[in-house]
Amino acid sequence: MEHFDLSDNRIIKDGSFVASVGFFDGVHIGHRYLIKQIKEEAKRLNLPSAIITFPVHPRKVLQKDYQPALLCGYEEKLEQLATTQIDFCITLPFTHDLSLLSAKEFMQKVLKKKIGVDTLFIGYDNRFGYNREESYREYEKYGSEMGMQVVEASEWQMDGENVSSTKIRTLLKEGEILKANSLLTYNYTLSGKIVEGYRVGRTIGFPTANIRSWERYKVVPALGVYAVLVHVRDVLYEGMLYIGTRPTLHDDPEISVEVNIFDFNADLYNQSLTVEFIDFIRPDRKFETMDKLVQQIHNDKILVQKRLLKEK
Repeated sequence: MEHFDLSDNRIIKDGSFVASVGFFDGVHIGHRYLIKQIKEEAKRLNLPSAIITFPVHPRKVLQKDYQPALLCGYEEKLEQLATTQIDFCITLPFTHDLSLLSAKEFMQKVLKKKIGVDTLFIGYDNRFGYNREESYREYEKYGSEMGMQVVEASEWQMDGENVSSTKIRTLLKEGEILKANSLLTYNYTLSGKIVEGYRVGRTIGFPTANIRSWERYKVVPALGVYAVLVHVRDVLYEGMLYIGTRPTLHDDPEISVEVNIFDFNADLYNQSLTVEFIDFIRPDRKFETMDKLVQQIHNDKILVQKRLLKEK
């Protein structure tokens, strides 16, 4: 996949793409089905295929205090788009001036003249232009007037429902990792820097690495214990991850994300790692004593190891 970044306000010379435009958070199975259609049409027309996306959530640009819940950061999105074998990813900065363009102006000034879109695919829930007021029929009409073919993409459904980034966020917040992963088509991940923690885990035989996510707005799944795979310095380890407020130890509203990496004892402070969520093991809860908490953690590890055996 070749990447064009239009942040320098340049124009793609001699561009002629079969493309779609959107934020593509998570690059999930619905997005991939759309991309499949784009690639097929591009092959038929002997043109390159392209995805046009934004580095920052459009609503964040318009509302500075808005905190988007993201399935992936910008760099992760580019990595996932590359796995689709799309020919080009075109990054278009979303600005206040861009938000004021009508759908017709956006299609004419940006998609047609600036980028060179020949054929535009519209997803089932895709809307653009000022206040997102217009629909596919208007886009089709405008496209006809400016010599751009507009195609309404077929939608992907699972169990009779449309797949959306919103649905996947909800599943993650409910701890439904298996369902979320199936809709993403890959294991959900968190990447971050290892920061100083309370070091309580060391005293009970389960040292943990406390993770501070690189992506500020990344969705953190439901509180509880998870079976995970951990990427450390290009080596893959098994582990169990805890998300919660450590209610047995103290009354702290701050949510902690910490991972116990199996068969690993090196110092990771200020380094980075990535965890892949494999399955949800149990919800967070308060235990009557530390001894009961320790026993539960031992039980958790057994369950996690059994679950991870299925991944081999």
